[in-house]
This record gives sequence, structure tokens and C-alpha cells, in this order.
Amino acid sequence: MSTEQLKKTRNIGIIAHIDAGKTTLTERMLFYTGRSHKMGEVHNGEAIMDWMPEEQERGITITSAVTTCNWLGHTINIIDTPGHVDFTIEVERSLRVLDGAIGVFCAVGGVEPQSETVWHQADRYKVPKIAFINKIDRIGANFDNAVHMMKERLGARPLILQLPWGLEEEFQGIIDLIKMKALLWNENDLGISVEEINIPEQYQDRAIEQREKMLELLADYDDTIMEKYIAEEEIDIKSIKTAIREATIGLKLVPVFCGAALRNKGVQPILDSIVEFLPSPIDIPPVSGINPSTHEIETRSASIKEPFSSLAFKVAMDQGRRMTYLRVYSGSIKPGATVFNSTRNSSERIARAYKMHANKRERMEQIITGDIIAVMGLKGTFTGDTLCEKSKPILLESIEFDLPVISVAVEPKHVGDQEKLQETLAKVADEDPTLKFEIDKDTGQMIISGMGELHLDVLVHRLKREFSLDINTGKPQVVYMETITKEAEAEAIFDREWGGESHFAGIKVAVSPLERGAGKKFENKVSDPLLTNEIINAIEEGITEAMESGVLMGYRVTDVKSLILNADIKELLSTALSFKIVASIAFKKACEKAKPLLLEPIMRVEIIVPEEFLGDVIGDANSRDGRIEHIATKGTVKILNAVVPLSKMFGYSTALRSVSQGRATFTMQFSHYDST
Repeated sequence: MSTEQLKKTRNIGIIAHIDAGKTTLTERMLFYTGRSHKMGEVHNGEAIMDWMPEEQERGITITSAVTTCNWLGHTINIIDTPGHVDFTIEVERSLRVLDGAIGVFCAVGGVEPQSETVWHQADRYKVPKIAFINKIDRIGANFDNAVHMMKERLGARPLILQLPWGLEEEFQGIIDLIKMKALLWNENDLGISVEEINIPEQYQDRAIEQREKMLELLADYDDTIMEKYIAEEEIDIKSIKTAIREATIGLKLVPVFCGAALRNKGVQPILDSIVEFLPSPIDIPPVSGINPSTHEIETRSASIKEPFSSLAFKVAMDQGRRMTYLRVYSGSIKPGATVFNSTRNSSERIARAYKMHANKRERMEQIITGDIIAVMGLKGTFTGDTLCEKSKPILLESIEFDLPVISVAVEPKHVGDQEKLQETLAKVADEDPTLKFEIDKDTGQMIISGMGELHLDVLVHRLKREFSLDINTGKPQVVYMETITKEAEAEAIFDREWGGESHFAGIKVAVSPLERGAGKKFENKVSDPLLTNEIINAIEEGITEAMESGVLMGYRVTDVKSLILNADIKELLSTALSFKIVASIAFKKACEKAKPLLLEPIMRVEIIVPEEFLGDVIGDANSRDGRIEHIATKGTVKILNAVVPLSKMFGYSTALRSVSQGRATFTMQFSHYDST
């Protein structure tokens, strides 16, 4: 690919809160660029980008879908991302490989909770953005409030380039502040025709005022605009667009557009803005990584002449076959070639390469710089892995994954499906790094963990629909532990005939509690020469086995010290086996006297919550027997660190969204066992 072709390539993503209209906007973009010949509607389950049955039934985006279209001689690779918090990994890995993003906001709801999350994800990866305030035609639409919320909640500097021509039912078109024209869409041809007319008289004063503010803001970042603005000279459109582009790519300003995608109004200017204001692969800094051989930092520029380098950002199962999505940062390669996985120090062969259009694909004969493509044949490459030339290795920054926060137990209805269930979960976990599964060694349950209740609900439905697995689900059983609260002693004698031989052993054991997390300790105070190392080891083994099943509810015993006070030994009759048995009996007797106590798993929870919901979140944590350990401030949000019993955390994801209007998030991991 020549430099000129790279200049005409855009890799962009559509990000927003659920139901802001991302997929509807994408569908219109595909229609107006000629990529599709029919507008698929989300509410009818016909959206091209929402191709999974689960997406069509629920009317939401679950997986990020990739497509390509052309506009004004430019190639635009688009990733439509989910808006639900449970699927933020799809947004995270998409933003990791994109050069620009369109943030879609509902004119009624403004900056909604998940909008904040995905916007800050884009900030973390330094992705230039433009904003589209959608649903201007809806009752309650407020353009100015949405712009204000961008400043307050996102810390963004909006650059208003359009004003709505009317609101709610009176919405007719858009006022373009760059050209100072009004844009009117023809409703009879699905909005294909756009007419430029003079700005209606009642909007002229506001348009002049807003254009003045636009130029003032641009003058802060562009010397050419500044000079002409101060000199009160006419500023040409080309200079304005150049300044907007530089400020956008430099992450200084966010151009703001508006419209109503469902009514086919405002979409073409968004396509224009992608071409005019968002970066091409050569407009962003060269990607950097570590040379795994020298451990020195190296860079790769967006050029076909550079060594091949790419990042695997998604793995998907396509008709039972493994498909890996790549973002190519430099160089070129052809299907059939061998690539080096520098993350796992292994080589793999690319069998075929495809340019994707949602779930449809187009065969490619060459993989080149700037491409976002899918390849077949990679068996050991996972999300976040770097693929490069073996002779010129580089290890790019990987993708961070959040830890699962909720779990459920699953089991096949038919015993014969147990192995198939494990194999299927392994495949699905390859696709989704935020999904974890394991067999609980204490209960024998298969536990699947994910980012939320919807995440796991979708997974369970996929197991049934796609993999024909009949499964039962339920909450996982909390695995408790047992300990003791005071010192106690007990004696036991084992004297019986077994296997035709007499066995005798007598022992006195003392138990005492240890501090939390200490585990177990064993000590012998008997100095009898008949008490051999073999017998001592057998005694310790008997106590260890007894600790696997406590006297309260049969859970494992922990934080206990065992001390041998006395041993009654008869030569020829006392064997290691008899002492192992008697030690187990004596230990359990001692524990029964030592006031046994149940311990439960305590989780360390970090909650990020806007300040206005802090009191409600703390109150909810207290009601769950939680203890707030630390509260920190970061910008407009508070970060709470708390410890909460695991048994009180089921359903917390839903409860937290309820008390914070969906704006708080949390992560959870095991801390320790303790009584409550």
C-alpha cells in the first residue's frame, strides 16, 4: 500500500452507552456508502452488524462487529462495539487497535454511564474522537445539555460544528457552522439527498454566536486562525477544517455533530468528518514495543516497507473454526506465510485472510499495513498476542482484561456431556478473555465467572443454542472453612484386631487457635525412643487428613496448631497405621471442645462511584456486612476499598447499578477467610 493509499484509510470505532443508537448509525453509514442496499433496523432484529441470534432477539450489540466501506475515495474500516457494561472487553480490545472513534450520545439521556466508561477507555489509548448527539427528534431532547454533560462528566472540550434545526417533533435539519448553511434531508428517498439552503432567519443570530465561539476555541490551538481572528479577517473553510483536524488528532478538541440516525438525518456529515477530521494510520505516532531478544524499545511506522507487525485483538469461532482478528501496524504478508508469535515464542502459519463485513467475508490475497482483517489457521494465538517477522521480532503492548465479578454453577443435564461442556467452555473462553471457568475442588461444581449477570446469561443461552448443550444453572455454593476459638486437649486410644493382627496406639493432643491466614502447625513434645520418625510422620498425616473435614459442617479446618502431649506405645503392637488413625480421632475430639467456628471467604472489593451516589453505595455495602477500609478521590469520582463476605455479594452487580443509576462499577477478588 502506498503512502497515498494509507492517507486515505480510516480505522474507526463507534462507542456509546446501550441504546444510544450506535448500530443504527452504523447501518445508515453502510447504506449511504453503498456497502449495503437495505437499512437493517435494530428493533426489527435485521441490523447487519447485529448478526448473532442473541443480538437480534435482545436488540443489543454483544460482540464488536467489523466492516469496511468507502466514502469520498477513502476506505473506512468500522468496528461497531457493544454498549452494555458486561461487554466492555469488546470495547477495550477494539479501542486498543483503532485510530479514531465516534462517541454517540442520546440527546435525551446525554452522557450516560457506559458512555463515561468507553470514553475514558478511549482516553487511555489516546484515541481521537468526534461526538454525534443522536435522537434530536425524541421527546425531551436537549442538545445544549448533552454538550454540557460532555464537559462535566467526560472532561472533554467540545467544539460545536453543528446546531439542530428544531428539537423533538420540530426537528427538521442541521445548521452547519463551518459553511454557515442549513442542511435539509429528503425524507422521500431515505435521506440520500441533502439540500444546502440559507439558515432560517430565527436561527441566524444563534448560528453567528456559536460560529464565533467555534473560531475563538480554534484560535487557542491554531496560529493561523488566531492571526486572522484578531485581525478580523475572513477565515476560509479550508483553514478552519485544517485547524479542526489538527486539534482533533492532537486530542485537544472534540468536534460535535448532531442528528437523528433513525430518521436518516445527519449521517452524511459524520462520514465527511471521519474523512476530514479523524486520523489515518500515518497520522498517529509509530507503534512501539519491546524487542524480545534485546529487551530494547523499538518502533514500527505505518509503512509497507517496515517489518511486518500486528496485534491479535479478537478470537472468534466461525462455524466451528478458529478465526483471529488482526490489526496490521506495519509491513505486509501473504496468506500461506509463517508468522512469529513473539508473545508465546512460537511460529504459526496463516492459512487464509478475509476482509470482514459483520459475519460475511471477502477473501484477501495480501495482508498490508493499516488492515483490520480476520485470518484462519492460527491455533495458538490469543487476544493480545503480537504477530511479527521472526527475524525482526517486536512485542507490542497487550490488552488488559478486567477480572470476572460474578459466578454461577453449571452442569450438563446428561452425564455424558460433561467432557463436551469443558471443551466448549474452553473454546468460548478463547473468544472472551473475561470469561473464566473451573471445577471447584471442594464441591465438584463447574463454576463459570464473567463480568455480569447478562454476560453469563448470554453465555448460557449460547451453550444451548450454538453448541446444543442441555445445562442446568444455579448459584455456586460458597465454600466455607472451620477453625477453633480456644485451646483444648483430648485423648484417644485405638485398640483392636485388624487383618488378623492386634493394633494399639494411645495419644493425647492439644489444639490451639492461630492467627488468621496462618494455616496449620504441628509440634511434638514427646521424647520416647519408641516414638520413631515414622510414627511421628503418621501422626501428622492423620491430623492433616482430619483437618480436611471439620466437626461443624465438614469444611476444611485452618489456622490451628496441633501439639502431641503424650503417646502410649506398646512394642510390637503399635504401628504407624494405628497412630495415624488415633491421631485423627484425638484431633477431632479436641476440636469439639475448642469451640469451633465457621469462617467464610471475604472479598476485597473496589468500587468506583460518582460522588453524588457515595452515601447510597456505602449504605448498601454496610448492609452486606461490608467494611469500608479506604476512600480516595480521583477527579469527579470516589474510589472505595472495602472487604465484604462473598455470600453477601451475589446480585451485587445489579444492586450497585440500581443505587448509582448505573454509573458505578466494581471489581472483586478473594482476600482472606474470616468470621463475620
